[in-house]
This record gives sequence, C-alpha cells and structure tokens, in this order.
Amino acid sequence: MLPGAIATQNSSGVASSVPRTRPITSGGYRFPEARRNSLAVVSDGILSDPIDLDAPRHSKPTYPQVAAAMGVVVEHRGTGTVGAILSFKPQQIVIRDRHGRDHTLVPRDGSFLVDGQPVSLRQPTRHEIEAQPQFTASGSVDIGAVPARMARASRIWVEGIHDAELIEKVWGDDLRLEGIVVQQMEGMDDLVERISAFGPRPGRRVAVLLDHLVEGSRESRAAAQISDPDVLITGHPYVDVWQTIRPSVVGIEAWPTIPMGVDWKTGIMSHFGFRGESGVFWKKLLHEVSSFRDLEQPMIGAVEQMIDFVTAER
Repeated sequence: MLPGAIATQNSSGVASSVPRTRPITSGGYRFPEARRNSLAVVSDGILSDPIDLDAPRHSKPTYPQVAAAMGVVVEHRGTGTVGAILSFKPQQIVIRDRHGRDHTLVPRDGSFLVDGQPVSLRQPTRHEIEAQPQFTASGSVDIGAVPARMARASRIWVEGIHDAELIEKVWGDDLRLEGIVVQQMEGMDDLVERISAFGPRPGRRVAVLLDHLVEGSRESRAAAQISDPDVLITGHPYVDVWQTIRPSVVGIEAWPTIPMGVDWKTGIMSHFGFRGESGVFWKKLLHEVSSFRDLEQPMIGAVEQMIDFVTAER
C-alpha cells in the first residue's frame, strides 16, 4: 500500500488504497485541498491583474445642463419647493413659490427638477440672456413701445395718492396698454355713495382697493354693504400701503408694531428717526421698489385681480 494511503475494500472484497486528503496550511489557517483548488481558479479571474488604487470606486452620475434663466420653473428635490427662478449664482439660487415666498437654496448637480427631470443648473450665457423675453415691473412680457389705449369707462379706485403711485410704478405699463385709469378716493368713508354716483354696469365697472381689509375692520364693514356684479371690492390685510412693501426691501426684518392710539405713519417715521413730511418719507420707500417682487403677495394678488376684473368683457 502506498505511503500515506488508507486501506479500503471494493465491492469484490479486494483491498485497495486511496490517497489521503492532506490539508495545507496558510497563515495559521488550514485550508482543505478542495478550498485550495477553488482559490487557484479565482486567482486566474478578475483579481489576477494588478489593482488600480487610484481608480474611482463609483462613477458620478451626470445630468443635462439647463440655463438658470429668470422665470424658469424648477423643483428642489430635497425640500419639494417649487418656484420660478429669481436669481442665480453658482453657489446660490433664489426661487419664488406660488405664494410669493422667496427661497434661497444651494444648486448642486441633480438637485433640481425641470419638467420632472433632474438637471444641473448653470449660469445663462450672454446670448441666452439677450434672447430671453423682457418683462415689465409687474412681471408682464414687455412688448415694447406702443401708444396708450384710449381710456376705458371702467375704473380702479384706491384710497390715497400713495396707493396710486405704487400701482403706477409697478403696473403702469399694463394700465396704459389696457387703457385703465386709477383714481384716488381720498379715503373710503363715502364709498357707497361714490359707487352709486358712478353708476356701474356692464362695460363700466369699478374695482376698489382697500387697506386693512380684515374681518371686523371698518373697511370690511363698508365692503359688506356693496353687492353689485359690476363692482369688485378687494384689498390687503396691512394697516397702510407702506406695509405692502417687503421689509427686506427697506432693510428691516419686519415692520414695527405701532401702539394703538398712535397714527401709524407717524409711528413708523418716529421708529426710523425721520422728522419731516410723510410724503417725503414715502418717496424714499417708493424709491426702493423696482418690481412686483418687492411687494407682499396679498397686494400683488389684489391688483392683478382688479386689472382682470375691469378688463373682462361683460
């Protein structure tokens, strides 16, 4: 019998010898011979070549590039925020949602969706910027110089000169194009009588903008007295039209709270340390407004609603 063999018997009873399985030792661990053979097979596979330690472990996904032009609607994948682009820098993007709130975010590859697809936003080229449509201060597409339309019979009424000046600065181009005249009422105490004297009817509508149009205010009580399909009473919740300007536009975090019994405008000017006429202070505020983006959403919505109302065919 061969050395290292063990004796067995076959089916005929004849003894034969079978080589003993000899384990091999590697690093203190005893691999069976079958395991050694399987390692030999692996050594001829993908591990047989030298390993490139500098090779990237995972390939980085790529996304189509989209110019971050003003007005492009995007969705931030991390927060679900949807809005139109207001401004773009490589490390910062500002978008405005449908409620008028601005969101400052960090643009990263694939972090935004355009038309439902992840993209990489980039700075628009000069040619792309020049090819973009131009917009008026109200956000309407600028169609260039056109003669003003003959004034309509319908009107927009506001409480005071400051309301009228703000609307003119932001929506003036739209108003001239549509032939809409904005008139100031110098208050709203005789609103019912004014509307009756105006004689609203189809083709001769009137839309009224009121300050502080909230439940329980005298403005809301006056509005409740009017029910006419050719009259629209709308407004905003702020004490005065000054407050419809976003605080950040004038360099503050929030408009200060003025104690009851103190004239609101007087209190505001005192807070800012301004001594002078309210009209002068208003001019300083109005100077900071460049477009609808500088106004609070309730004011924007109210004015757009009035323009739609007085230009509708009825």
